[in-house]
Amino acid sequence: MATFVLVHGAWFGGWCWKKLLPLLRAGGHEVFTPTLTGLGERVHLARPEIDLSTHIADVTGALTYEDLSGVILVGHSYAGMVITGVAERCRDRLAQLVYLDAFVPQAGDAMLDLLPPEARREFEVRVRDEGSGWYLRGRRPVPWEVAVREDFRVEDEADVQWMAERLVAQPFRTMQEALPSASAAAALPRTYIRCSAHASAAFDSAAALAQWAASGWRFRALPAKHAAMVTASQELAGLLLELA
Repeated sequence: MATFVLVHGAWFGGWCWKKLLPLLRAGGHEVFTPTLTGLGERVHLARPEIDLSTHIADVTGALTYEDLSGVILVGHSYAGMVITGVAERCRDRLAQLVYLDAFVPQAGDAMLDLLPPEARREFEVRVRDEGSGWYLRGRRPVPWEVAVREDFRVEDEADVQWMAERLVAQPFRTMQEALPSASAAAALPRTYIRCSAHASAAFDSAAALAQWAASGWRFRALPAKHAAMVTASQELAGLLLELA
């Protein structure tokens, strides 16, 4: 039986894996879904000082205190940054890394470095003007319901309301801090799962890296939108169980 640790992306929380959990656990697998500091049910801890290192420590702590080994560590979207950093600290606890429509940083990269320059400038302006200088509320300045429908392309109305009630602002330093190293992640088996129904130049570039790399990567295409754990949980579970 495998041990999965699923790490959510920006604005989300451990809640986002709710539909996927029973599908993975049905086969007897262990599944952990830590929520990163300042997000989800830990939103009360949000503060300007939270950065990428904080979120790496969240997951590292979960691995250590649960005494997990042989872990399949899955990172969605922003969490590609997190799982790459976790590999630097806990490589001996990991069996493989799975980047689910996620950023794949190299040494010295911050998440903002992997965005188109115009998106980075827009985020920085919005944080300054709307986020008290330290938080970013979504990809665009729209209500969460609109963001879920238009940015995450969720169609089921029950899912839209469920997500909109739980999304919260992201501490911006998590996107600004660079990773000093990515060598441990590169030494582990890695899989890239590209949600092919989601248009994204950044994730297309990351997927191409995995798809055409000479070694060390596996590539899978998932015909789903970006929030696949919500909108295509059965299909995503099938891919993860294949990897296990």
